[in-house]
Amino acid sequence: MISLKINNIPVYVEEGCTLLEAARSIGIKIPTLCHMKNISELGACRVCVVEVKGMNSLVAACEYPAREGMEVYTNSPRVLKSRKTTIELILSDHRKDCLSCERNTNCELQRLSYKYDCDSTRFEGATRNFVYDESTDYIIRDNSKCILCRRCVAVCKKQQGIGVIGTNERGFATHIACPFDMKLTNTPCVGCGQCTVVCPTGALRTKPETLRVQEALANPNKYVVVGTAPSVRAALAEEFDMPVGVNCQGKINTALRYLGFKQIFDVNSSADFTIMEEANELVSRIANGGKLPMFTSCCPGWINYAEKNYPELLDNLSTCKSPQQMFGALVKGVFAKRQNLDPKDVFVVSIMPCTAKKGEKQRTFTDHLPDVDAVLTTRELARLLKENGILLNDLPDSETDSPFGEYSGAGIIFGATGGVMEAALRTAVSVLDPTAPFSKLEFEEVRGLTGVKVASYKIAGQTVKVAVVNGLANAKKVCDKVIKGECDYHFVEVMTCPGGCVMGGGQPIRATFVKHRDEVATTRAGVLYSADKAMYNRRSHNNSSVIEIYKQYLGEPNGDTAHKLLHTHYHARSKYVKE
Repeated sequence: MISLKINNIPVYVEEGCTLLEAARSIGIKIPTLCHMKNISELGACRVCVVEVKGMNSLVAACEYPAREGMEVYTNSPRVLKSRKTTIELILSDHRKDCLSCERNTNCELQRLSYKYDCDSTRFEGATRNFVYDESTDYIIRDNSKCILCRRCVAVCKKQQGIGVIGTNERGFATHIACPFDMKLTNTPCVGCGQCTVVCPTGALRTKPETLRVQEALANPNKYVVVGTAPSVRAALAEEFDMPVGVNCQGKINTALRYLGFKQIFDVNSSADFTIMEEANELVSRIANGGKLPMFTSCCPGWINYAEKNYPELLDNLSTCKSPQQMFGALVKGVFAKRQNLDPKDVFVVSIMPCTAKKGEKQRTFTDHLPDVDAVLTTRELARLLKENGILLNDLPDSETDSPFGEYSGAGIIFGATGGVMEAALRTAVSVLDPTAPFSKLEFEEVRGLTGVKVASYKIAGQTVKVAVVNGLANAKKVCDKVIKGECDYHFVEVMTCPGGCVMGGGQPIRATFVKHRDEVATTRAGVLYSADKAMYNRRSHNNSSVIEIYKQYLGEPNGDTAHKLLHTHYHARSKYVKE
C-alpha cells in the first residue's frame, strides 16, 4: 500500500493505482471524456488533469500513477481553469444542436459544459470537414459531433478485435474514420454497436426505425405484432430513472398495448424453439459423426464475424435461425395461418438489445417475405414510449399473448453470456438420456463474465465438452484453436458483446463512473437468472405451446418441415466490399 493526499485528504491505495482511481476510492470524481478502464487509458481528452505539488505541469489523472507521499489537488483554480478551457476548445469544433440530438440530457460533453459553466462560442472559428456515414443498416456515424476521445477506436480494436475505425490524417484535420475513409458498410464491421455505447456524445448512434413502426401501427391494413427479447426487460427501466436490476417486463407488455400493437408476444418463446432445434441438431451431429464443434447461431454479430473471417468454420455453425428470426418466421408461418391472416399483411416488430439485429432482419425470408420487418433497440423503445407520453414507471403489469407468450426459464437466460449453452444443455441432457434425473438445471460453470469458459459434462455415458465465449477478441482465440485442432469441444457458444446481450449495443448508455460495466452486466444478468429461478417450467422442451405447435405444424424438431421454416444457411463474405 502507498499513502498520498488528495485535496488534503489521506488516501491509501495499492501500488500501480492511477490518480483517477485513487480519487474515486474516497468518493471524488475526476471528470474524463476518453477513459475506459482496461480498454482506453490514453489521456487523450485532457479533461481529467490534476495538480501535483512540486510539478510544473498538470498531469492526466487517468494515466498518471499514484506515488508515495504525493499531494494532489483535483479542484485548484489552475485545474478548474484548465478543464474549462479544454472543454470550450472541444466545443469550438462540435456541432451544438443539442436540443435535437438523441443524446440530449445524456451527453457527457453537455454535462461537463454545464458543470464548468463553459462558453460554447468562446473559441469559434474554423471547423473540420465532417463525415456523415449512414451506409449500414444499424449505425450512423456523424463526425460533426465527434470529440476525438478515441473510445470507439479502443473498444473496436481491443475489446472486439475488429479495428475498423481509427484516426485518419494529422493535426487539425485529424478525424475518426475507416481506413482510406471508406464507408462503414464496406469494412469488416460486424454491427455489434459497442462503439455507440461508449461514445460520450452523439457521434455514433443507432440507425432509428421508430418512424417505420409508427407508420405501421397507424396503417389499418397492417396487423402489427411485437416480441421482446429477454435482455430488454433487464434494462429498459434504466431509461426511466429506475435503478439497474429492475425487471419491468410486465410494464413493457402494458406499454406496448398502449402503443397499439395487436399481439404482445415474447421472443423468449422463440428462444425455446431455438433450443429445441439447436439441441437436437447437436445431438444429431454427435450421434451421426457430424461437423464438430457446433457453434451457436443466435448472435448476428458473431455470424457476420464468422462469414467475414472464418469461412472454413461455416459448416460448424448451427443452421438454426436466431430467436429473433424464428419469432418472425413462426408469426408469419404459423400464427398467421391460425388467425386466417395473409402473412403479407402481418408486420413483425422485435425489441432487441442489439444493433446487429437490424442487419440480421435482412438475412432470412420465409416464402419471400422478411421474417422480421422492423427492429427497435431498447433505447429506441424508450424514446418511442416517451414520445407517446407513456410513463413506464406508473404502468400496471400485464401478461403476454398466446401462443408465443409462453416461455420457459431456459428462454429467459439467453440474454446472459452462457445462457444459450445452459438452456441447450438442459434439453440436450433429456434428449441424450431420457432417464436422466431432472435435478440438473443450473450449469454454473458456463456462467459469469470470463472471456472464455470451458466445461465438461457426463451425459448418457459420454463426455460432452463445451466452451462459452463473449467478446470477439476472445472468439478469435477459440476459432484459431479449433482450426489448428488444439481443442476437442462439442459445442461452442459465442456472444459478440462482452457479458452477452445484457450489454448489447442497443442497451441503455450509462456513465462509467456510476457503475463499472462488469457490475452493470452482472446486475442485468441477475435479473434473468432470478426470473428463470422463479419459473415453474425451466426447460424449453416442456413448454406446452412449443409442444403443441410442433405437433400441429412442424412435426419433429430438426425435421424437414421445421428445417424449412426455422433454419438458414451462411456464405463466405469478403472483409472489404467495393462500392
